[in-house]
Amino acid sequence: MGEMVRFSEVTVRYKNTVALDRVSFEADGPSFIVVVGPNGSGKTTLLKASLGLVEAEGEIKILGMDLRRNLKEIRRSVGYVPQMERIDPSFPVTVRDVVMMGRTAKRGAGKPFSEEDVEISRKALESVDLLDKWNEPFSHLSGGQQQRVLIARAIASEPKLLLLDEPLTGIDNTSQEKIIDLLKEAVKSGIGVIMVTHDVNPVIDITDYVLLLNRKVIAFGRPTVVIERDKLAETFGGKVEVVRMGPICYVIGSDVHAGRRS
Repeated sequence: MGEMVRFSEVTVRYKNTVALDRVSFEADGPSFIVVVGPNGSGKTTLLKASLGLVEAEGEIKILGMDLRRNLKEIRRSVGYVPQMERIDPSFPVTVRDVVMMGRTAKRGAGKPFSEEDVEISRKALESVDLLDKWNEPFSHLSGGQQQRVLIARAIASEPKLLLLDEPLTGIDNTSQEKIIDLLKEAVKSGIGVIMVTHDVNPVIDITDYVLLLNRKVIAFGRPTVVIERDKLAETFGGKVEVVRMGPICYVIGSDVHAGRRS
């Protein structure tokens, strides 16, 4: 994949509020990057900036392409799962319909679906272990199952990079484990992942890089280097503890929770 992401002095403002302040980091791929920070630290804004959904100063490169010059190509190459996305339960949409939206994003609106589109969508749903729900109404699924379907929709677009905003929040343990396994396999298959989370512990053992963010970059690097008490305290403004078990770091306190493994 080569260069996966590069932010160079990126600043985003909402009217008079600075959401990102001269943010710089870069990583080659395929890598698994976890973005960690308190509420209001600019985590979601960083993902939106990566897709040109908010106006940003500075330079952003995604998959080696300049965002301003190659926005359409970048959007076709990136799967995005927003935070707490909800589809109106009164809207009669099936799981199949939702996943096939990923093919629309890939092919463009107005084009009829092919047998290949259907097969790719079915494989994407199978990857989240929900193929048996293919014809089920989306609204009948649990919150965790719905989140997995939304990730399958992103996978169906055949992305080179996945952007996920708090995909593990508010869902059951089974869905958490299946999503973590899926993301692990995605990176192995050559797909990069940038995931926003308030709790790094569930994915710490598959994480290549951690970005500690509080409008500014507090630290960026390998987990064993970045996950330190002083850096976390600076990020969250509170007392945290770090427990190390071999190469794995677990964070206790502040806005992150006690360590656990998938």
